[in-house]
Amino acid sequence: MEFNQHPHLAGKHAFLSPSSYHWLNYNDQKLEARYYASQSARRGSDLHDLAKNAIRLGVKLDKRSNAALAEYVNDAIGYKMRAEQPLYYSENCFGTADAIIFRRGKLRVHDLKTGIIATSFKQLEVYAALFCLEYGVNPFEIDIELRIYQREDRRDFEPLPEAIAHIMEKIIDFDQQIATIKEANW
Repeated sequence: MEFNQHPHLAGKHAFLSPSSYHWLNYNDQKLEARYYASQSARRGSDLHDLAKNAIRLGVKLDKRSNAALAEYVNDAIGYKMRAEQPLYYSENCFGTADAIIFRRGKLRVHDLKTGIIATSFKQLEVYAALFCLEYGVNPFEIDIELRIYQREDRRDFEPLPEAIAHIMEKIIDFDQQIATIKEANW
């Protein structure tokens, strides 16, 4: 038998995917809610792509269209931040900061949130810890500003160096534990 080719599906995932078969148990309301949630996530990814390209190209946005997005992009351009910057400690712990800059002893990490769920600065604290680990920076010797942009709101937070150091220690410890587990089981 010769199977059909579907090159247009490369890299895509179906909403009703066999590997995500839990939809078999959905009722009509759950199906609709999950579909809208997936579309919202997709829109969020598209907005992050738009922001990344606007920052890279230095194109500022008008705040009348989407205040949080515009402020995030415009601030990142103003601070000359790097958009979508990977931060790496190990194969077990890495991530991508939405926007980041380290200049004159100050680390700035900005995050664009496109959903409606309440957010926490914990994710940004982990980015700060990853930055310090990757680049050998002591959190007690720098200033750190974390910022979240969501809906019409912007929130700033200056974490304590002790909190970042604690996260760094946890990353190192957990990474070593995972390495030991892998070694014992492989």
